[in-house]
Amino acid sequence: MINKIKEIYFKYEEIISYLFFGFLTTVVSFGTYVLFANTFLAGKSDLDIQIANVLSWICAVIFAYVTNRIFVFKSKTIGKEKVKEVFNFALARVFSLLVDMFMMYILYSVMHIDDTISKIIVQFVVVAMNYILSKVIIFKKN
Repeated sequence: MINKIKEIYFKYEEIISYLFFGFLTTVVSFGTYVLFANTFLAGKSDLDIQIANVLSWICAVIFAYVTNRIFVFKSKTIGKEKVKEVFNFALARVFSLLVDMFMMYILYSVMHIDDTISKIIVQFVVVAMNYILSKVIIFKKN
């Protein structure tokens, strides 16, 4: 039984690691969002929500890059290749931020769904999209 579990883990190690660290990235994103949205941006205006969203995104991107590079995709790039990797990661995450902001606008501002529920829904979409972008573009194996 233990050997079967190990076999499954090693077969799907990358996806399991991505889901684990994706979950932690979501915790960072969601936690910092709630912190920002309920402290100095507690007015809950449309602008406050977007500012809290962007600040939480910055925290999550930094955490995600480090964990994805080291633990998920085990990147060993150095020099110019590492700079390209960081640039591509940031570019992909900017794209996902725009998707995130657009979805938050639609769900919160247009559909009037609670901001916390909206953020949870958006995170599922963003995590899946970021895995695909990371796997196919950023940390692709040659």
